Amino acid sequence: MGAPGERHVLTRAVEPSDIDELGHVNNGVYVRWVQEAAISHWGTDADPADQAALFWVVTRHEIDYLRAAMPGDGIVIETWVGEALGRDFERLTEILRAKDRKTLCRARTLWCPMDRMTGRPTKVSDAVRARFSVSDAT
Repeated sequence: MGAPGERHVLTRAVEPSDIDELGHVNNGVYVRWVQEAAISHWGTDADPADQAALFWVVTRHEIDYLRAAMPGDGIVIETWVGEALGRDFERLTEILRAKDRKTLCRARTLWCPMDRMTGRPTKVSDAVRARFSVSDAT
């Protein structure tokens, strides 16, 4: 389990289905990669009891598209936690081209914890708050 603020890393290959009519990775694919990285981080670093009790939903995406990913590119997705902003938790992500480490995309997302039993927003334990945020701006 990594420390708060430590980057969680995934790799992906650009698939033919990721390419749009302009010949590069469609912007929606970047959103999918951001979500996959967040889910992977939670699944890797969260306590199994917390995973059984909670799920997360996005309340906000902010994405800056800097360069295009192209067919045949390898992708590195790095995500890390930011601040706990009251109910929402900030997560930061960078998507890089593997061969030259150029940043293709930067994202800031806000995630709300949800109770699996009720399907409603919920408070998290101090342990989850400490593990999945770098500070508390409540």
